[in-house]
Amino acid sequence: MRKPTHSFRGAALGVVAAAVVAVAGTGPALAHAPSAQAQAQARGEVQAAVPLRTPGHLVPRELPPHPSSDWYASDVTKGLPETPPFCVEKTFPSAGATHRTFWTEYDTGATQIVVRTGTVDAARKLAAAAEKKIRNCAADWERQYPEGTASWRDYGALTAEDGAHVYGVHTSYPDSEPGIHLFGVGRDGRTVTVVTWGEMGGYDQAPLADFKRTATTAVVKLYHS
Repeated sequence: MRKPTHSFRGAALGVVAAAVVAVAGTGPALAHAPSAQAQAQARGEVQAAVPLRTPGHLVPRELPPHPSSDWYASDVTKGLPETPPFCVEKTFPSAGATHRTFWTEYDTGATQIVVRTGTVDAARKLAAAAEKKIRNCAADWERQYPEGTASWRDYGALTAEDGAHVYGVHTSYPDSEPGIHLFGVGRDGRTVTVVTWGEMGGYDQAPLADFKRTATTAVVKLYHS
Protein backbone atom coordinates (compact mmCIF):
# COMPACT_ATOMS: atom_id res chain seq x y z
CA MET A 1 0.00 0.00 0.00
CA ARG A 2 1.31 3.43 -0.83
CA LYS A 3 1.96 5.79 2.05
CA PRO A 4 -0.27 8.87 2.25
CA THR A 5 1.31 12.16 1.30
CA HIS A 6 0.50 15.83 1.61
CA SER A 7 2.46 19.04 2.06
CA PHE A 8 3.00 20.97 5.28
CA ARG A 9 4.52 23.96 3.52
CA GLY A 10 1.77 24.06 0.93
CA ALA A 11 1.89 25.37 -2.60
CA ALA A 12 3.95 28.38 -1.54
CA LEU A 13 7.12 26.28 -1.47
CA GLY A 14 6.41 24.68 -4.83
CA VAL A 15 7.27 21.25 -3.43
CA VAL A 16 5.33 18.42 -1.81
CA ALA A 17 6.83 17.12 1.44
CA ALA A 18 6.74 13.33 1.78
CA ALA A 19 4.27 13.39 4.60
CA VAL A 20 1.11 11.92 6.03
CA VAL A 21 0.93 14.69 8.42
CA ALA A 22 3.48 12.17 8.97
CA VAL A 23 6.72 12.73 7.12
CA ALA A 24 9.18 10.00 6.29
CA GLY A 25 12.75 10.98 5.42
CA THR A 26 12.38 14.73 5.93
CA GLY A 27 15.27 16.59 4.37
CA PRO A 28 17.42 19.29 6.00
CA ALA A 29 15.96 22.68 6.81
CA LEU A 30 16.04 25.33 4.12
CA ALA A 31 19.01 27.66 4.33
CA HIS A 32 16.76 30.63 3.64
CA ALA A 33 13.23 31.10 2.36
CA PRO A 34 12.75 32.15 -1.27
CA SER A 35 10.65 35.19 -2.04
CA ALA A 36 7.00 34.82 -2.98
CA GLN A 37 7.81 36.18 -6.45
CA ALA A 38 10.56 33.60 -6.98
CA GLN A 39 8.24 30.81 -5.91
CA ALA A 40 5.51 31.99 -8.26
CA GLN A 41 7.99 32.06 -11.13
CA ALA A 42 9.19 28.56 -10.22
CA ARG A 43 5.61 27.30 -10.36
CA GLY A 44 4.99 29.11 -13.62
CA GLU A 45 2.15 31.04 -12.03
CA VAL A 46 1.09 34.60 -12.63
CA GLN A 47 -0.21 36.15 -9.43
CA ALA A 48 -3.76 37.33 -10.07
CA ALA A 49 -4.55 40.90 -9.15
CA VAL A 50 -6.56 41.13 -5.95
CA PRO A 51 -9.26 43.81 -5.71
CA LEU A 52 -8.62 46.61 -3.23
CA ARG A 53 -11.74 45.69 -1.25
CA THR A 54 -10.61 42.10 -0.71
CA PRO A 55 -11.24 41.02 2.91
CA GLY A 56 -8.18 41.27 5.16
CA HIS A 57 -5.78 38.34 5.53
CA LEU A 58 -3.30 37.31 8.19
CA VAL A 59 0.34 38.42 8.03
CA PRO A 60 3.32 36.33 9.22
CA ARG A 61 3.65 37.96 12.65
CA GLU A 62 0.07 36.88 13.43
CA LEU A 63 0.87 33.15 13.10
CA PRO A 64 1.80 31.09 16.19
CA PRO A 65 5.50 31.81 16.86
CA HIS A 66 7.92 29.13 15.67
CA PRO A 67 10.80 28.43 18.09
CA SER A 68 13.48 28.24 15.38
CA SER A 69 12.29 30.18 12.35
CA ASP A 70 10.51 33.26 11.10
CA TRP A 71 7.28 32.86 9.15
CA TYR A 72 7.16 33.77 5.45
CA ALA A 73 4.10 34.38 3.30
CA SER A 74 2.98 34.43 -0.30
CA ASP A 75 1.00 37.33 -1.69
CA VAL A 76 -2.75 37.32 -1.20
CA THR A 77 -3.90 35.58 -4.37
CA LYS A 78 -7.26 35.08 -6.06
CA GLY A 79 -8.71 31.57 -6.10
CA LEU A 80 -7.77 28.51 -4.08
CA PRO A 81 -4.26 27.20 -3.27
CA GLU A 82 -2.67 24.89 -5.82
CA THR A 83 -2.22 22.37 -3.01
CA PRO A 84 -5.44 22.30 -0.97
CA PRO A 85 -5.03 22.17 2.83
CA PHE A 86 -5.37 18.80 4.52
CA CYS A 87 -8.92 17.88 5.60
CA VAL A 88 -10.69 20.65 3.69
CA GLU A 89 -9.98 19.55 0.13
CA LYS A 90 -12.93 20.11 -2.25
CA THR A 91 -14.76 22.18 0.37
CA PHE A 92 -14.44 25.77 -0.85
CA PRO A 93 -15.44 27.27 -4.21
CA SER A 94 -12.80 29.10 -6.20
CA ALA A 95 -15.29 31.84 -7.10
CA GLY A 96 -15.00 34.60 -4.54
CA ALA A 97 -11.97 32.98 -2.92
CA THR A 98 -8.58 34.42 -2.03
CA HIS A 99 -5.76 32.73 -0.16
CA ARG A 100 -2.34 33.18 1.37
CA THR A 101 0.13 30.43 2.24
CA PHE A 102 2.71 30.61 5.04
CA TRP A 103 5.84 28.58 5.69
CA THR A 104 8.89 28.37 7.93
CA GLU A 105 12.43 27.15 7.35
CA TYR A 106 11.34 23.78 8.71
CA ASP A 107 8.24 21.64 8.17
CA THR A 108 5.70 23.90 9.83
CA GLY A 109 3.25 25.50 7.42
CA ALA A 110 -0.09 27.26 7.37
CA THR A 111 -2.74 28.41 4.90
CA GLN A 112 -5.58 30.89 5.03
CA ILE A 113 -8.51 30.72 2.61
CA VAL A 114 -11.15 33.46 2.51
CA VAL A 115 -14.39 33.10 0.54
CA ARG A 116 -16.87 35.93 0.04
CA THR A 117 -20.22 34.33 -0.72
CA GLY A 118 -23.35 35.86 -2.22
CA THR A 119 -25.49 35.77 0.92
CA VAL A 120 -25.21 35.37 4.67
CA ASP A 121 -27.10 32.07 4.44
CA ALA A 122 -24.61 30.76 1.88
CA ALA A 123 -21.76 31.74 4.19
CA ARG A 124 -23.36 29.93 7.13
CA LYS A 125 -23.73 26.78 5.05
CA LEU A 126 -20.16 26.98 3.78
CA ALA A 127 -18.74 27.38 7.29
CA ALA A 128 -20.87 24.46 8.51
CA ALA A 129 -19.67 22.30 5.60
CA ALA A 130 -16.02 23.11 6.41
CA GLU A 131 -16.49 22.23 10.08
CA LYS A 132 -18.22 18.96 9.18
CA LYS A 133 -15.36 18.06 6.82
CA ILE A 134 -12.83 18.65 9.60
CA ARG A 135 -14.83 16.64 12.16
CA ASN A 136 -15.00 13.73 9.71
CA CYS A 137 -11.39 14.04 8.57
CA ALA A 138 -9.78 11.52 10.94
CA ALA A 139 -12.33 8.81 10.13
CA ASP A 140 -12.10 9.52 6.39
CA TRP A 141 -8.29 9.35 6.58
CA GLU A 142 -8.35 6.00 8.39
CA ARG A 143 -10.66 4.56 5.74
CA GLN A 144 -8.24 5.68 3.05
CA TYR A 145 -5.15 4.49 4.97
CA PRO A 146 -6.28 1.56 7.18
CA GLU A 147 -2.74 0.82 8.36
CA GLY A 148 -2.59 4.26 10.00
CA THR A 149 -4.43 5.80 12.94
CA ALA A 150 -6.04 9.22 13.28
CA SER A 151 -8.00 11.19 15.85
CA TRP A 152 -9.53 14.64 16.25
CA ARG A 153 -10.34 17.09 19.02
CA ASP A 154 -12.90 19.85 19.31
CA TYR A 155 -11.19 22.84 20.91
CA GLY A 156 -14.36 24.88 21.09
CA ALA A 157 -15.87 28.12 19.89
CA LEU A 158 -14.15 31.51 19.77
CA THR A 159 -15.68 34.93 20.28
CA ALA A 160 -15.02 36.58 16.93
CA GLU A 161 -17.55 38.45 14.76
CA ASP A 162 -20.28 35.97 13.71
CA GLY A 163 -18.48 33.00 15.24
CA ALA A 164 -15.41 30.80 14.92
CA HIS A 165 -14.40 27.29 15.98
CA VAL A 166 -11.07 25.51 16.45
CA TYR A 167 -10.28 21.81 15.86
CA GLY A 168 -7.23 19.55 15.89
CA VAL A 169 -6.50 16.43 13.81
CA HIS A 170 -3.65 13.97 14.48
CA THR A 171 -2.46 11.24 12.12
CA SER A 172 0.12 8.48 12.43
CA TYR A 173 1.37 5.95 9.90
CA PRO A 174 3.79 3.03 10.41
CA ASP A 175 7.45 3.93 9.86
CA SER A 176 6.57 7.62 9.46
CA GLU A 177 6.55 10.59 11.77
CA PRO A 178 3.14 11.51 13.22
CA GLY A 179 1.64 14.86 12.39
CA ILE A 180 -0.66 17.39 14.00
CA HIS A 181 -2.94 19.94 12.34
CA LEU A 182 -5.00 22.77 13.77
CA PHE A 183 -7.98 24.35 12.01
CA GLY A 184 -9.89 27.54 12.65
CA VAL A 185 -13.15 28.20 10.78
CA GLY A 186 -14.95 31.53 11.17
CA ARG A 187 -17.47 33.86 9.56
CA ASP A 188 -18.19 37.58 9.35
CA GLY A 189 -21.44 38.24 7.52
CA ARG A 190 -21.25 36.60 4.12
CA THR A 191 -17.50 35.96 4.30
CA VAL A 192 -15.95 32.72 5.57
CA THR A 193 -12.33 32.00 6.41
CA VAL A 194 -10.41 28.88 7.34
CA VAL A 195 -6.90 28.89 8.79
CA THR A 196 -4.90 25.67 8.84
CA TRP A 197 -1.59 24.98 10.62
CA GLY A 198 0.44 21.77 10.56
CA GLU A 199 3.75 20.15 11.47
CA MET A 200 5.23 16.83 12.57
CA GLY A 201 4.36 15.91 16.13
CA GLY A 202 1.42 15.32 18.42
CA TYR A 203 -1.23 17.20 20.35
CA ASP A 204 1.28 18.19 23.03
CA GLN A 205 3.34 20.10 20.46
CA ALA A 206 0.39 22.07 19.06
CA PRO A 207 0.52 25.79 19.99
CA LEU A 208 -3.18 25.82 20.84
CA ALA A 209 -3.40 29.11 22.75
CA ASP A 210 -1.42 30.96 20.07
CA PHE A 211 -3.46 29.36 17.30
CA LYS A 212 -6.72 30.43 18.93
CA ARG A 213 -5.42 34.00 18.89
CA THR A 214 -4.46 33.57 15.23
CA ALA A 215 -7.90 32.24 14.32
CA THR A 216 -9.64 35.05 16.19
CA THR A 217 -7.45 37.63 14.46
CA ALA A 218 -8.20 36.08 11.06
CA VAL A 219 -11.95 36.49 11.53
CA VAL A 220 -11.73 39.98 13.02
CA LYS A 221 -9.44 41.14 10.18
CA LEU A 222 -11.88 40.15 7.43
CA TYR A 223 -13.36 43.66 7.50
CA HIS A 224 -11.25 45.39 10.14
CA SER A 225 -7.73 45.12 8.71
